[in-house]
Amino acid sequence: MHPCIRVDQNGPITEITIDKPKANAIDTPMSQALYEAFIDFDRNERTRVAIIAGTGSKFFSAGWDLTTNEDPRDRYSPGGFAGLTELFELSKPIICAVNGMAVGGGFELALSCDLIVAADHATFFLPEANMGLVPDSGGILRLPKAIPKAIAMEMMLTGRRLTAQEGKHFGLVNEVVPAGQLMTAARTLAEKIILAAPLSVNAIKEIVRETATLTVKQGFDLLYSNELFHYRQFSTSEDILEGMHAFNENRAPVWKGR
Repeated sequence: MHPCIRVDQNGPITEITIDKPKANAIDTPMSQALYEAFIDFDRNERTRVAIIAGTGSKFFSAGWDLTTNEDPRDRYSPGGFAGLTELFELSKPIICAVNGMAVGGGFELALSCDLIVAADHATFFLPEANMGLVPDSGGILRLPKAIPKAIAMEMMLTGRRLTAQEGKHFGLVNEVVPAGQLMTAARTLAEKIILAAPLSVNAIKEIVRETATLTVKQGFDLLYSNELFHYRQFSTSEDILEGMHAFNENRAPVWKGR
């Protein structure tokens, strides 16, 4: 593993931490290491949810490491920048714990996650246009779908900074907490997900991803097509019956993941 990427296992929660003072900027080797960490998490049968975080209190990540001699136009890893922006096949949810500024690629990494918990002093911005670049590691594609288009355009065209509170207002951020409570809040959210049936969680993530550009009718057609692996796996699982029995017996379900 890369010395600036730390992976810790907290029961069924995988915690991946970017630890590169002073700004947690990411280069190609780090992107590759993050890709491998996300793949290992997804393939590990004992894991349910991942949390991606950064050390320190000023930066979650400043994005691309501008001090490197690498050409930012090169491909970072099989999963894109930070190993995640183009890693579409992950079946398990990822929570981003934003402890400070999420800048450029750091913001694009956060946008690639399923949920975001932010410290109350966190900010999000895309300064690429002011540097002769465009936010093409997913920001330009994901941000206008995540918040009102006019605000997204202002952010991309001017570098406007979005506060954590604004992010929650626009539905980008799930929860805003004091900085000292950030990881506790992220873990609490992860534990709530863990209470749900694992095959249901995987199917939900798959369906949301695969139907993102479809009409409702096309979405139903896809569900009925038997082409979605995780939805098919869920629909024939023992856990469906377990959920029904647990409800009728007024007890907590015991999920088998099959």
